[in-house]
Formats: sequence, structure tokens, C-alpha cells
Amino acid sequence: MKSRQIGGDDTMRLRALLDTDALGLRLLGGEDELDRGVRGVMTTDLRDPSRYLAGGELVLTGLAWRRDAADSEPFVRILTTAGVAALAAGEAELGDVPEDLVEACARHRLPLFAVNESVAFATITEHVVRQVSGERAGDLAAVVDRHRRLMTSGPAGGGPDVVLDLLGSDLDLRAWVLSPVGRAIAGATTAGPGLPAPVRARLAGEHLAAARTGRRGPHRVSVDGTTYSLFPIRSSGRGAAGAAGDVRETVLSDWLLAVEADAGDWPEERLDLLQGVTQLIAVERDRRDAARTVRRRLAQEVLELVQTGAAPAEIAARLRVAAPVLLPGLGAAPHWQVVVARVEWDGGADGGAAGSPGAAVSSGAAGPSGSVASPVEGGPVAQALLEEILVDPATAGPDPSDRIAVAHTGDEAIALVPLPALPTDPDGALGTEAGLLADALLAAVRDPLSAGLGDDGRLTLGVSASVHSAEGLRGALEEARHARRVAAARPGRVCAAGHQELASHVLLLPFVPDDVRRAFTARLLDPLREYDRRHRAELIPTLEAFLDCDGSWTRCATRLHLHVNTLRYRVGRIEQLTGRDLSRLEDKLDFFLALRMS
Repeated sequence: MKSRQIGGDDTMRLRALLDTDALGLRLLGGEDELDRGVRGVMTTDLRDPSRYLAGGELVLTGLAWRRDAADSEPFVRILTTAGVAALAAGEAELGDVPEDLVEACARHRLPLFAVNESVAFATITEHVVRQVSGERAGDLAAVVDRHRRLMTSGPAGGGPDVVLDLLGSDLDLRAWVLSPVGRAIAGATTAGPGLPAPVRARLAGEHLAAARTGRRGPHRVSVDGTTYSLFPIRSSGRGAAGAAGDVRETVLSDWLLAVEADAGDWPEERLDLLQGVTQLIAVERDRRDAARTVRRRLAQEVLELVQTGAAPAEIAARLRVAAPVLLPGLGAAPHWQVVVARVEWDGGADGGAAGSPGAAVSSGAAGPSGSVASPVEGGPVAQALLEEILVDPATAGPDPSDRIAVAHTGDEAIALVPLPALPTDPDGALGTEAGLLADALLAAVRDPLSAGLGDDGRLTLGVSASVHSAEGLRGALEEARHARRVAAARPGRVCAAGHQELASHVLLLPFVPDDVRRAFTARLLDPLREYDRRHRAELIPTLEAFLDCDGSWTRCATRLHLHVNTLRYRVGRIEQLTGRDLSRLEDKLDFFLALRMS
């Protein structure tokens, strides 16, 4: 991409960063370039962050992209080509900044700073955004000057809502932070009524669809005569999934800022300010992700014990540790449910049939531009999605998922969901409808997720029954995995199945090989299809109705609005063409299965 010219009186200078002791920056190279201007800040650990760079940024990195010394040169070259102002590398990951990175920055004349491990990237982000935005947009300085409250916790801080309140009071802009499935994360308390759920879902879907095409935000969308501008809020990438730069790795987990305004005619200063606001909210997002680390680790530990066949007493001990973290104040151990999710892109191994849980997600799948993309690791993507899906869509705020623990292994994500109080029947057994239901989980998120998955992605999800002990957890995991495979056999981009369906023949159908399916259905149904095509006789719909009515002539004739004699003629023709007898249970069952598999 082209470098943007930076500098002028409306930018802060790199030299000013060294004058601020609280930032903990140490210059490692580029003394002659300290008069460069800084127009923004970006935190990333992507190996190729070029799609998110506009030029003039101070880039902060934790060095998670670096696997060996050979990685430094291409990373620095990408930053230089994008026109960034400088690079600041954290010392927390590797101790000292690697010499190969120092040398690469020197070759490309890119100023390099070391960030002391005691200094949070959020502190540097806060300082730069305040300085840059304050100098470049004096009439909007009040918003940025007061953004520290975003970084504080508790009632006095208010999180992202504070910044959105300031946008409303200072700029008369109504704005909301939405999750990728359209859940309200934050909204200005002075903005009046919140966005209706259908509008939120529509905005999230439009944002995901635009992001999949690689278009740069803000995206403008009109809903019911109102124009909204959608700004992506991207996680910093520190420890986040994905380092290859494929948009599919993050598009299903990024938040968005929806502003009730048309940003098409905004001056550059106002656009820059809104981009600064998204960076501030991204800090809150990173904090939320960091808070999930403990829950994710607990889920990972329990999952490893279950999958390695550990003793129930050992699993029970881990569950006792997990329970108070996920359900503070709970006196007794809860019941548990397991939810398994898998995100796959075209070229994945599942293919709608029985796939092993650890199969590859993608191999050379085509990306949004039509080019062949690198394989996308599905586990972290599914993990982030499952953490959002398991939140009640009616809840608001950034942290309603503190009772959900999600791990990922291979290409699937596995959620351990505690259920504190479940109804029981008179015999003391769990109610059959207790806990999470598969279809209900996806009802509110199916449309936006389908937009984000585009034409090459699928989400399949399986839900286990509730269990009350460590002994039942292994069975619950296998049950959720089987249910997910049943969902994978269904058409559609977003599919789910629950434990209730596993007692049915439907459980077996996904595991029938494709060639057996085709041969079986062709032998029974092709003669009827050909006859219907030539004579418009509707033998297939007649067969379906006859089986649905359990072979009752009267009920079937009534449903089809036919005389019973006409129905008898059609059934006779079906038997003649196939050589089967619909009065025999075996033949009825064969037709039933053929219709289900076709």
C-alpha cells in the first residue's frame, strides 16, 4: 500500500514520547528520525498488519509474531511500506528486544523503541490518542481529554459508555458498540432508547459482509430510512488468534462502533477522532479478553483431563475449582452442559459428514478476493464465537460471559457451561428441557453470522444433555460432538443439533457414506422422479404425505385434497414402479430413509 506523508503542525513528534517518563520507552535506533510526526497508534501481533495501517502510526507489538530471526526483516519491511512512524516492541515476551529486529529497523530507517515490561500498551495508547486527537481537532478535544474514564473500572468509570456519552454531549452523535452478532456491548446513556434487536442484527450482518470483502471502514448502511456509519473495533492481536493476516481469523470476533450519522461527508479530523475512539474501546475489548484467560484455562484443564481418561475424582476436583470462578457465591457444585462448535471454510475436512474432531479446517481455501488463502485455524475462531453465542442476546455490557468457560482443541471449541439450578421431575431426575437448547442458541445470531461466513464458511454446533457429576462429563462431550456432526450433515451456513435428536435415526444418517446414500436413494426414488417429470403425477409428494400419515388412507387423502380412489391409484403406481409394497413395514421404512437422505 502507498505511504502517507506525515508531519506538519497537527501531529505529535516521536521525540515527545521519550520526554514522557511514564511511558517507559527506550530508544534502540533511529535517532535521526525523531522529528517524525505520529498520527495514531496501533497494537498488533499479526505477521502482516498492512490492511489495518493508514500511515503515520506508532505500532506497538508484543513480538508474538516472531518465531525466529528470519521473521524480523519482512515484518519491518511491511511497516515501512505502510508508512508507519515508528515501532515499539514490548520486553515482556522475550525479555530483551531481539538484535535481528534492531538491525532490520536500522536498515529500513524505522525508529525502534523498547517498552518496559512494567508499562501496559494501554497506557501508551491512551497517551498518544489524547495528544494526537487534541492537537488535530481542537473543537473535539473535550472528548479525548476525558477518555481516561474509559480505562477505569467500577461505577465511577463506566467503561465504553463514558466515551459514547461524550460523543453525544460534545458532538451530538448517537453511537453504540455492538458485538459481531449484534448484541449491545455499550451505548450512550443519553442517547435515548437503544437500538432494536432487528436493527442491531442487520447492522452486524452488514458490517461482517463488508469486512469479508476487505473494504476499509467506515461502512455506511441505511436501515428503515436511517443512515448508520460502522467503524470496526479490532482487538489488538496480543495473544489473539491468528498471525497470518487472513481476515477470516478475526472478522467473526471483532466489535463494531455504530454511529447514527453519514460519515461520507465528514472532514478528516472527525474521521480521525472516531478512529481514536475505536482504539480506546479496543483497549476495553483487550481487557475483557484478558479477563477470560482464567476461565479459558480452567476449561482447557478440565477438557484435557476428560480426553485423557483421567479418574473421575481428579476431574471432580477441577470442577470444584471451576465452580466458584464461574458462579461466585454458589454453595454447591452445579450441573454442567457441554457445547461443541466448529467453524470451517471451503476445503475443510468435515464436508457435512462424519469428520474427526481434529481434522484440518482448510487447505488452500479461497479468500474473499478469490485468491488462495493460507489455512485458517478454526479452533480460536470457534472459541471467540462460542463465547459470544452463549451470552443471552438480551443482555448488554462487555462482561456478561463471566460464567462461560471455552477451550479449543484442534479445530473445535468446547464450552463448559455451569447450570446452577435445574428443574427436576418427581423422581428427582433432571427435566428433559433443562439447560441450553441448540436451536434457541442460534435463533438470534443466524443472520449476522451467515453474512460473516459468506459463501465459504460454515458454523456447526452441538449441545449435550445436562450432567451433574464428573463421571458424566466424558459422555456429555461425546454427545455434544455427535450432535455437532448431525448438524454438519444439514444444509445451511449456520446449523445446530441437540442431544434430544441423538435417540433418533437422524443420528445414523450423517455417517452413511455418500456413495451408499446415492445408490440407495436412486434405486427407490429415481423411478418416481422420472415418472413425475414426464407425467406431472406428484408421486414423490404423495409418498411423503402417505408416510407422514402413517399409512392412513383417509387422513392422507384429506391432506392432499384427493379422493381416496385417486390416492390408491397413485400408491399403486409407486409400488409398480419400485417393486415395493407400502403395506409392509420394511418397505415403508426404506422409503422413509430414502426421502430423509435425498
